[in-house]
Amino acid sequence: RGGTAESARQLGVDEHAVVKTLVMQDEHARPLLVLMHGDKQVSTKNLARAIGAKSVEPCKPEAAQRASGYLIGGTSPFAFKRAGVPVYVEATILALPRICINGGRRGFLVGIEPGVLTGLLGAKPVSCAL
Repeated sequence: RGGTAESARQLGVDEHAVVKTLVMQDEHARPLLVLMHGDKQVSTKNLARAIGAKSVEPCKPEAAQRASGYLIGGTSPFAFKRAGVPVYVEATILALPRICINGGRRGFLVGIEPGVLTGLLGAKPVSCAL
């Protein structure tokens, strides 16, 4: 409980380096993942523009759980249930030396180099932080 602020406090890291995994959908209800700094929000307007969609909005919790296979609050971009879901990462995350990201269970974060997001997940950098 407490989201990224509490995770950052307990781990002794800056909340900016705690990355949240957000399940969103485009105007056709196709899911997509957005990786964002813990202390920032996603501009859905800027994200839609960056990915060539008419609109983007957060998925309803049931749809996010169905697509991801994870419980809300424990969504990891790794081992996502539905194959082929595009992953987008806030570009400024890639400049950090190390990040903490959900490992697939509520309260379970792993520390990794941000290059893993583009190398392993094929995450596409976007600028959509508020």
